[in-house]
Amino acid sequence: MGNIRVIGPRSSGKTTYLAALAYQPTRGNNKRKFQVYALNDDTIKLSEKAENILLEGGSFEPSITQVSTIDDVPVYSFNIEIEKGWKKEKIILAVRDYPGEIFDDLENGSSNPIYQEFIDECLTKDVTGCLILLTEWQKSTDKHYSRVLKKFIEQMDQHERINDLRLAVVMSKCERGELWPGRLEPEIDLFDVHLPATKKVLTEGRIPKKNLNFYAI
Repeated sequence: MGNIRVIGPRSSGKTTYLAALAYQPTRGNNKRKFQVYALNDDTIKLSEKAENILLEGGSFEPSITQVSTIDDVPVYSFNIEIEKGWKKEKIILAVRDYPGEIFDDLENGSSNPIYQEFIDECLTKDVTGCLILLTEWQKSTDKHYSRVLKKFIEQMDQHERINDLRLAVVMSKCERGELWPGRLEPEIDLFDVHLPATKKVLTEGRIPKKNLNFYAI
């Protein structure tokens, strides 16, 4: 069983990413080395929305922001089967999709009760990692991202998760022309170029290298 948390600013593609994952079982591609199955009602509904929206070239509305408790934030559950030669590896994955406002609140904190619930739940020992989606690359945004992630790392330290929480830091929406050429080597061609302050905050701390990776989607 793996639990991960998905965080990032509004409209960074968090729900769309999960919708694409949820929709995998219904796609007819026999060459795939993996299968993904929805395990709960929220995930099934997300898969149906993906078929109705994404395949028609539309986009998801921003996630609901008026939530009062963690229980109001949906959990999507997946059974992922990966073919490795003659064997199959099975991963049961539960993902909570937080609203983008939580990401921005990390910089200065918040009086919203869901903020502290997020911190406590996100950094508990049964959470193996965080998927952090970023979507802008202007200098002002780089400074904001770096401040937010510095606060997040401080929270990791306070919760004693520096050494065992895995972080996947992702530049999303790389189909855009400005980012497309850098998608193959994202750490060098995207983060070093467009988000250097953000990368510095992530790599200069005590997070083990094996627990930090940079991606493009």
